Amino acid sequence: MADSDSNPPSRFRRALGAVGRAALLPVRGAGYLVRSGQAHQHFFLPVLNGALGDQLAARFDKRAIRMSFRRGGHDVAVADLRLSEPRQKTVVFVHGLMGDELIWQTGFQDAPGSRRYGPRLAEETRCRALYLRYNSGLHLSENGRELSRLLTELVTSYPDAIGELVLVGHSMGGLIIRSAGYYGQLGVKSEELKSLGSSADILPFNPQLLTQPAPWLAHLRSVFLIGTPNDGSWLEQNSHLTARLLERINLFPTRFLSKALNQRSNGIKDLRYSILVDEDWQDAHAHDLTPPRTPVPPLPGVHYHILMGSWLRTTRPAALREYFGDGLVGHGSARGPATFGDEAALPAGAHVRTAVFSQQHHGGLLTHPEVFQYLKQWA
Repeated sequence: MADSDSNPPSRFRRALGAVGRAALLPVRGAGYLVRSGQAHQHFFLPVLNGALGDQLAARFDKRAIRMSFRRGGHDVAVADLRLSEPRQKTVVFVHGLMGDELIWQTGFQDAPGSRRYGPRLAEETRCRALYLRYNSGLHLSENGRELSRLLTELVTSYPDAIGELVLVGHSMGGLIIRSAGYYGQLGVKSEELKSLGSSADILPFNPQLLTQPAPWLAHLRSVFLIGTPNDGSWLEQNSHLTARLLERINLFPTRFLSKALNQRSNGIKDLRYSILVDEDWQDAHAHDLTPPRTPVPPLPGVHYHILMGSWLRTTRPAALREYFGDGLVGHGSARGPATFGDEAALPAGAHVRTAVFSQQHHGGLLTHPEVFQYLKQWA
Protein backbone atom coordinates (compact mmCIF):
# COMPACT_ATOMS: atom_id res chain seq x y z
CA MET A 1 0.00 0.00 0.00
CA ALA A 2 1.37 3.40 -0.91
CA ASP A 3 2.46 5.75 1.82
CA SER A 4 -0.14 8.37 2.70
CA ASP A 5 2.40 11.18 2.02
CA SER A 6 2.40 10.20 -1.65
CA ASN A 7 -1.28 11.03 -1.96
CA PRO A 8 -1.92 14.11 -4.07
CA PRO A 9 -2.85 17.23 -2.10
CA SER A 10 -6.50 17.96 -1.63
CA ARG A 11 -8.36 20.53 -3.67
CA PHE A 12 -8.36 22.80 -0.65
CA ARG A 13 -4.57 22.65 -0.33
CA ARG A 14 -4.10 23.23 -4.07
CA ALA A 15 -6.41 26.23 -3.95
CA LEU A 16 -4.63 27.57 -0.86
CA GLY A 17 -1.28 27.21 -2.61
CA ALA A 18 -2.58 29.03 -5.68
CA VAL A 19 -3.91 31.87 -3.53
CA GLY A 20 -0.55 32.12 -1.76
CA ARG A 21 1.36 32.28 -5.03
CA ALA A 22 -1.01 34.91 -6.37
CA ALA A 23 -0.57 36.97 -3.20
CA LEU A 24 3.20 36.88 -3.64
CA LEU A 25 3.11 37.98 -7.28
CA PRO A 26 3.10 41.74 -6.53
CA VAL A 27 6.03 41.30 -4.15
CA ARG A 28 7.97 39.21 -6.66
CA GLY A 29 7.07 41.66 -9.44
CA ALA A 30 8.25 44.62 -7.38
CA GLY A 31 11.48 42.79 -6.60
CA TYR A 32 12.02 42.10 -10.30
CA LEU A 33 11.42 45.77 -11.16
CA VAL A 34 13.88 46.88 -8.50
CA ARG A 35 16.56 44.46 -9.72
CA SER A 36 15.89 45.40 -13.34
CA GLY A 37 16.04 49.11 -12.51
CA GLN A 38 19.33 48.69 -10.65
CA ALA A 39 20.80 46.68 -13.53
CA HIS A 40 19.68 49.25 -16.08
CA GLN A 41 20.64 52.45 -14.24
CA HIS A 42 23.35 52.99 -16.81
CA PHE A 43 20.65 53.28 -19.49
CA PHE A 44 18.96 56.34 -17.98
CA LEU A 45 21.31 58.93 -19.46
CA PRO A 46 21.59 57.27 -22.90
CA VAL A 47 17.79 57.07 -23.17
CA LEU A 48 17.40 60.69 -22.03
CA ASN A 49 20.03 61.81 -24.52
CA GLY A 50 18.45 59.83 -27.35
CA ALA A 51 15.11 61.52 -26.71
CA LEU A 52 16.25 65.06 -25.82
CA GLY A 53 20.03 65.09 -26.20
CA ASP A 54 20.10 67.94 -28.69
CA GLN A 55 18.18 70.16 -26.26
CA LEU A 56 20.44 69.16 -23.37
CA ALA A 57 23.54 69.97 -25.41
CA ALA A 58 22.12 73.34 -26.50
CA ARG A 59 21.60 74.27 -22.83
CA PHE A 60 25.06 72.96 -21.85
CA ASP A 61 23.26 70.63 -19.46
CA LYS A 62 25.71 68.43 -17.52
CA ARG A 63 23.56 65.42 -18.43
CA ALA A 64 24.39 65.84 -22.12
CA ILE A 65 26.74 63.01 -23.13
CA ARG A 66 29.96 63.93 -24.90
CA MET A 67 31.41 61.37 -27.31
CA SER A 68 34.20 59.43 -25.68
CA PHE A 69 35.82 56.04 -25.43
CA ARG A 70 34.63 54.13 -22.37
CA ARG A 71 36.19 51.76 -19.85
CA GLY A 72 34.67 50.43 -16.67
CA GLY A 73 31.63 52.67 -17.02
CA HIS A 74 33.68 55.88 -17.31
CA ASP A 75 34.81 58.21 -20.08
CA VAL A 76 38.45 57.70 -21.04
CA ALA A 77 40.50 60.31 -22.86
CA VAL A 78 42.48 59.00 -25.83
CA ALA A 79 45.73 59.83 -24.03
CA ASP A 80 44.64 57.62 -21.11
CA LEU A 81 43.89 54.54 -23.23
CA ARG A 82 47.62 53.67 -23.01
CA LEU A 83 47.64 51.34 -26.01
CA SER A 84 50.93 49.45 -26.22
CA GLU A 85 50.52 46.21 -28.21
CA PRO A 86 52.15 47.01 -31.58
CA ARG A 87 50.16 46.93 -34.82
CA GLN A 88 47.18 45.21 -33.20
CA LYS A 89 43.90 44.93 -35.05
CA THR A 90 41.56 47.38 -33.33
CA VAL A 91 37.77 46.97 -33.35
CA VAL A 92 35.68 50.01 -32.35
CA PHE A 93 32.08 49.27 -31.32
CA VAL A 94 29.47 52.02 -31.84
CA HIS A 95 26.02 51.58 -30.23
CA GLY A 96 22.67 52.72 -31.59
CA LEU A 97 19.91 55.13 -30.57
CA MET A 98 19.50 55.38 -26.77
CA GLY A 99 22.17 52.74 -26.23
CA ASP A 100 25.55 52.71 -24.55
CA GLU A 101 28.77 50.73 -24.70
CA LEU A 102 27.49 47.96 -22.40
CA ILE A 103 25.19 46.52 -25.09
CA TRP A 104 28.36 45.06 -26.64
CA GLN A 105 29.52 43.52 -23.36
CA THR A 106 26.71 42.20 -21.18
CA GLY A 107 22.96 42.28 -20.58
CA PHE A 108 20.63 42.01 -17.61
CA GLN A 109 18.83 38.94 -18.95
CA ASP A 110 21.97 37.20 -20.21
CA ALA A 111 23.02 33.94 -18.58
CA PRO A 112 25.40 34.42 -15.60
CA GLY A 113 29.00 34.75 -16.74
CA SER A 114 28.06 35.16 -20.40
CA ARG A 115 29.75 37.80 -22.53
CA ARG A 116 28.69 39.51 -25.70
CA TYR A 117 30.51 40.33 -28.93
CA GLY A 118 33.18 42.71 -27.65
CA PRO A 119 34.89 40.66 -24.93
CA ARG A 120 34.47 37.40 -26.85
CA LEU A 121 35.92 38.80 -30.05
CA ALA A 122 38.89 40.29 -28.18
CA GLU A 123 39.63 36.96 -26.48
CA GLU A 124 39.03 34.60 -29.40
CA THR A 125 40.72 36.65 -32.15
CA ARG A 126 43.31 38.50 -30.04
CA CYS A 127 42.09 41.85 -31.33
CA ARG A 128 41.79 45.06 -29.32
CA ALA A 129 38.20 46.07 -28.52
CA LEU A 130 37.36 49.72 -27.89
CA TYR A 131 33.91 50.99 -26.96
CA LEU A 132 32.32 54.34 -27.70
CA ARG A 133 29.48 56.28 -26.10
CA TYR A 134 27.85 59.33 -27.65
CA ASN A 135 24.80 61.60 -27.47
CA SER A 136 22.38 59.91 -29.87
CA GLY A 137 20.01 62.90 -29.80
CA LEU A 138 22.41 65.04 -31.83
CA HIS A 139 22.34 65.18 -35.62
CA LEU A 140 23.94 62.14 -37.25
CA SER A 141 26.40 64.41 -39.03
CA GLU A 142 27.45 66.10 -35.77
CA ASN A 143 28.30 62.71 -34.29
CA GLY A 144 29.91 61.63 -37.56
CA ARG A 145 32.29 64.59 -37.58
CA GLU A 146 33.15 64.02 -33.93
CA LEU A 147 33.79 60.31 -34.52
CA SER A 148 36.17 61.15 -37.37
CA ARG A 149 37.98 63.60 -35.09
CA LEU A 150 38.22 61.04 -32.29
CA LEU A 151 39.56 58.33 -34.61
CA THR A 152 42.09 60.81 -35.98
CA GLU A 153 43.24 61.51 -32.44
CA LEU A 154 43.44 57.76 -31.77
CA VAL A 155 45.70 56.90 -34.71
CA THR A 156 47.90 59.97 -34.33
CA SER A 157 48.36 59.34 -30.60
CA TYR A 158 49.25 55.66 -31.12
CA PRO A 159 50.78 55.39 -34.60
CA ASP A 160 52.61 52.17 -33.70
CA ALA A 161 49.78 50.50 -31.77
CA ILE A 162 46.94 50.71 -34.29
CA GLY A 163 47.05 48.05 -36.98
CA GLU A 164 43.99 47.33 -39.07
CA LEU A 165 40.91 49.29 -37.97
CA VAL A 166 37.48 47.66 -37.92
CA LEU A 167 34.29 49.60 -37.15
CA VAL A 168 31.16 47.82 -35.91
CA GLY A 169 27.92 49.79 -35.64
CA HIS A 170 24.45 48.78 -34.53
CA SER A 171 21.47 50.67 -35.99
CA MET A 172 22.20 54.43 -35.72
CA GLY A 173 25.82 53.57 -34.92
CA GLY A 174 26.29 52.29 -38.46
CA LEU A 175 25.03 55.59 -39.88
CA ILE A 176 27.43 57.55 -37.71
CA ILE A 177 30.29 55.38 -38.98
CA ARG A 178 29.27 56.18 -42.56
CA SER A 179 29.02 59.89 -41.77
CA ALA A 180 32.47 59.77 -40.15
CA GLY A 181 33.85 58.28 -43.37
CA TYR A 182 32.33 61.12 -45.37
CA TYR A 183 33.91 63.78 -43.16
CA GLY A 184 37.17 61.86 -42.97
CA GLN A 185 37.40 61.99 -46.76
CA LEU A 186 36.74 65.73 -46.79
CA GLY A 187 40.07 66.05 -45.05
CA VAL A 188 41.84 67.28 -41.96
CA LYS A 189 43.98 70.40 -41.92
CA SER A 190 47.65 69.57 -41.61
CA GLU A 191 47.92 72.03 -38.75
CA GLU A 192 45.27 70.06 -36.86
CA LEU A 193 47.24 66.85 -37.39
CA LYS A 194 50.33 68.56 -36.04
CA SER A 195 48.46 69.68 -32.92
CA LEU A 196 47.34 66.08 -32.37
CA GLY A 197 50.90 64.85 -32.46
CA SER A 198 50.96 63.33 -35.93
CA SER A 199 54.20 61.66 -36.90
CA ALA A 200 54.01 63.02 -40.46
CA ASP A 201 57.42 64.29 -41.54
CA ILE A 202 56.28 66.66 -44.25
CA LEU A 203 54.19 69.72 -43.42
CA PRO A 204 52.66 71.82 -46.21
CA PHE A 205 53.86 75.33 -46.80
CA ASN A 206 50.34 76.66 -46.04
CA PRO A 207 48.85 74.42 -43.34
CA GLN A 208 45.84 76.71 -42.90
CA LEU A 209 44.56 75.88 -46.38
CA LEU A 210 45.86 72.45 -47.39
CA THR A 211 43.96 69.42 -46.15
CA GLN A 212 44.48 65.69 -46.44
CA PRO A 213 42.23 62.68 -45.76
CA ALA A 214 41.88 61.82 -42.10
CA PRO A 215 44.70 59.40 -41.20
CA TRP A 216 42.40 56.78 -39.68
CA LEU A 217 41.04 56.01 -43.16
CA ALA A 218 44.40 54.48 -44.10
CA HIS A 219 43.92 51.91 -41.30
CA LEU A 220 40.25 51.14 -42.02
CA ARG A 221 39.67 47.69 -43.54
CA SER A 222 36.14 46.61 -42.59
CA VAL A 223 32.81 48.15 -41.57
CA PHE A 224 29.97 46.09 -40.08
CA LEU A 225 26.50 47.63 -40.32
CA ILE A 226 24.23 45.62 -38.00
CA GLY A 227 20.53 46.46 -38.37
CA THR A 228 21.44 49.84 -39.90
CA PRO A 229 18.71 51.85 -41.71
CA ASN A 230 20.93 52.96 -44.59
CA ASP A 231 17.97 54.42 -46.48
CA GLY A 232 15.95 55.55 -43.48
CA SER A 233 13.55 54.18 -40.87
CA TRP A 234 9.94 53.43 -41.81
CA LEU A 235 9.00 54.12 -38.18
CA GLU A 236 10.37 57.68 -38.28
CA GLN A 237 8.93 58.25 -41.75
CA ASN A 238 5.48 57.41 -40.36
CA SER A 239 6.07 59.64 -37.32
CA HIS A 240 7.00 62.56 -39.57
CA LEU A 241 3.96 62.01 -41.78
CA THR A 242 1.65 61.79 -38.75
CA ALA A 243 3.02 65.05 -37.31
CA ARG A 244 2.55 66.80 -40.67
CA LEU A 245 -1.03 65.56 -41.02
CA LEU A 246 -1.94 66.62 -37.49
CA GLU A 247 -0.47 70.05 -38.18
CA ARG A 248 -2.46 70.41 -41.41
CA ILE A 249 -5.75 69.64 -39.65
CA ASN A 250 -4.98 72.77 -37.62
CA LEU A 251 -7.21 72.27 -34.60
CA PHE A 252 -5.99 72.92 -31.07
CA PRO A 253 -5.76 69.21 -30.10
CA THR A 254 -4.01 68.24 -33.35
CA ARG A 255 -1.62 71.19 -33.15
CA PHE A 256 -0.77 70.16 -29.59
CA LEU A 257 -0.14 66.56 -30.61
CA SER A 258 1.93 67.64 -33.60
CA LYS A 259 4.04 69.93 -31.43
CA ALA A 260 4.55 67.12 -28.90
CA LEU A 261 5.61 64.71 -31.67
CA ASN A 262 8.07 67.25 -33.04
CA GLN A 263 9.88 67.45 -29.71
CA ARG A 264 11.74 64.25 -30.58
CA SER A 265 15.45 64.78 -30.97
CA ASN A 266 17.35 65.75 -34.11
CA GLY A 267 19.03 62.36 -34.07
CA ILE A 268 15.66 60.61 -34.30
CA LYS A 269 14.42 62.99 -37.01
CA ASP A 270 17.54 62.35 -39.09
CA LEU A 271 16.66 58.65 -39.15
CA ARG A 272 13.73 59.40 -41.49
CA TYR A 273 16.00 59.29 -44.53
CA SER A 274 19.36 58.76 -42.80
CA ILE A 275 20.65 62.30 -43.21
CA LEU A 276 24.44 62.04 -42.83
CA VAL A 277 25.61 65.49 -43.98
CA ASP A 278 25.20 68.90 -42.30
CA GLU A 279 24.00 70.68 -45.42
CA ASP A 280 20.97 68.39 -45.77
CA TRP A 281 19.38 69.09 -42.38
CA GLN A 282 20.35 72.76 -42.70
CA ASP A 283 18.53 73.00 -46.05
CA ALA A 284 15.27 74.99 -46.23
CA HIS A 285 13.53 71.88 -47.61
CA ALA A 286 14.81 69.53 -44.92
CA HIS A 287 11.28 68.92 -43.58
CA ASP A 288 9.68 68.23 -46.96
CA LEU A 289 8.22 64.80 -47.60
CA THR A 290 11.18 64.13 -49.93
CA PRO A 291 14.06 66.14 -48.43
CA PRO A 292 17.48 66.67 -50.05
CA ARG A 293 19.93 63.85 -49.39
CA THR A 294 23.61 64.04 -50.23
CA PRO A 295 24.98 60.67 -51.42
CA VAL A 296 27.52 59.12 -49.06
CA PRO A 297 29.16 56.35 -51.08
CA PRO A 298 31.27 53.50 -49.65
CA LEU A 299 34.92 54.22 -48.96
CA PRO A 300 37.56 52.88 -51.33
CA GLY A 301 39.41 49.79 -50.16
CA VAL A 302 36.88 49.01 -47.41
CA HIS A 303 34.82 45.83 -47.02
CA TYR A 304 31.25 46.52 -45.91
CA HIS A 305 29.18 43.85 -44.19
CA ILE A 306 25.43 44.47 -44.02
CA LEU A 307 23.87 42.27 -41.34
CA MET A 308 20.11 42.35 -40.96
CA GLY A 309 17.44 40.45 -39.09
CA SER A 310 14.19 39.01 -40.41
CA TRP A 311 11.59 39.28 -37.65
CA LEU A 312 8.52 37.77 -39.31
CA ARG A 313 8.24 34.08 -40.07
CA THR A 314 8.93 32.85 -43.57
CA THR A 315 5.26 31.92 -43.89
CA ARG A 316 4.39 35.62 -44.00
CA PRO A 317 4.18 37.38 -47.39
CA ALA A 318 7.58 38.43 -48.74
CA ALA A 319 6.47 42.06 -49.09
CA LEU A 320 5.64 42.23 -45.36
CA ARG A 321 8.95 40.62 -44.39
CA GLU A 322 10.82 43.09 -46.58
CA TYR A 323 8.98 46.13 -45.17
CA PHE A 324 9.21 45.28 -41.48
CA GLY A 325 12.65 43.64 -41.62
CA ASP A 326 13.88 43.21 -38.06
CA GLY A 327 10.86 45.09 -36.67
CA LEU A 328 12.50 48.51 -36.78
CA VAL A 329 14.61 48.47 -39.95
CA GLY A 330 13.23 47.21 -43.25
CA HIS A 331 15.32 44.99 -45.49
CA GLY A 332 15.24 47.48 -48.34
CA SER A 333 16.66 50.22 -46.14
CA ALA A 334 19.27 47.95 -44.56
CA ARG A 335 20.52 46.88 -47.98
CA GLY A 336 20.77 50.52 -49.05
CA PRO A 337 20.44 49.86 -52.78
CA ALA A 338 21.12 53.50 -53.70
CA THR A 339 24.44 53.30 -51.85
CA PHE A 340 25.55 49.68 -51.97
CA GLY A 341 23.41 48.14 -54.71
CA ASP A 342 25.51 48.73 -57.82
CA GLU A 343 28.75 46.75 -57.60
CA ALA A 344 30.06 48.36 -60.78
CA ALA A 345 29.80 51.79 -59.16
CA LEU A 346 31.71 50.86 -55.99
CA PRO A 347 35.04 52.66 -55.44
CA ALA A 348 38.25 50.77 -56.08
CA GLY A 349 38.80 47.99 -53.57
CA ALA A 350 35.39 48.40 -51.92
CA HIS A 351 33.31 45.29 -51.40
CA VAL A 352 29.81 44.69 -50.01
CA ARG A 353 28.59 41.47 -48.41
CA THR A 354 25.05 40.96 -47.08
CA ALA A 355 23.78 38.41 -44.53
CA VAL A 356 20.23 37.86 -43.27
CA PHE A 357 19.51 36.22 -39.90
CA SER A 358 16.04 34.70 -39.75
CA GLN A 359 13.66 35.03 -36.81
CA GLN A 360 15.73 37.85 -35.33
CA HIS A 361 14.46 41.23 -34.17
CA HIS A 362 16.44 44.46 -34.00
CA GLY A 363 17.78 43.95 -30.48
CA GLY A 364 18.34 40.23 -30.99
CA LEU A 365 21.07 41.01 -33.52
CA LEU A 366 23.22 42.02 -30.53
CA THR A 367 23.14 38.55 -28.97
CA HIS A 368 22.72 36.11 -31.83
CA PRO A 369 25.42 33.40 -31.89
CA GLU A 370 25.42 33.33 -35.69
CA VAL A 371 26.05 37.07 -35.82
CA PHE A 372 29.02 36.61 -33.51
CA GLN A 373 30.41 33.81 -35.66
CA TYR A 374 30.08 36.08 -38.68
CA LEU A 375 32.00 38.83 -36.89
CA LYS A 376 34.63 36.37 -35.77
CA GLN A 377 35.09 35.08 -39.32
CA TRP A 378 35.20 38.41 -41.15
CA ALA A 379 36.39 41.03 -38.65
